Amino acid sequence: MPKVAVIIGSDSDREAVSGCLELLERFGIEYEFRMISAHRTPDLLREYAIGARERGIEVIIACAGWAAHLPGVIASYTTVPVIGVPLDSSPLCGLDSLLSTVQMPPGIPVATVAIGKGGARNAAILAAEILSIKYPEISEKIEQYRESLRRRYDSSDK
Repeated sequence: MPKVAVIIGSDSDREAVSGCLELLERFGIEYEFRMISAHRTPDLLREYAIGARERGIEVIIACAGWAAHLPGVIASYTTVPVIGVPLDSSPLCGLDSLLSTVQMPPGIPVATVAIGKGGARNAAILAAEILSIKYPEISEKIEQYRESLRRRYDSSDK
């Protein structure tokens, strides 16, 4: 059963989130991947967000560019933690998306990571860290991942 939902607002966002999906797989975290637009399919998004917890979703990663309303709209319909990934798909290179994602009104939080592909990867790591509170096997995989990062940097000094 999927623990994480990764949602993109547009088909053009797929490539930007590939690293996120790869890391979730590396951590052994089952996920569902959907394309749902806050603007073009608002009723579907509402239904999806409202039913997320009931379907076993424990963290939602919402990736969007331009106005980037996707993470905030999802957060308005669920108490499942939402991680927003602003994407750099607009003429403003993601600054508009970052501001839309990070500036949520008090009471409806969205955790926000960096713009673009790096942010998408960090969203997977943050989701894994949230889940690791409940699932020790995920915690172990995060430790292994961090150790692999340390080894990579240690070997680059030689």
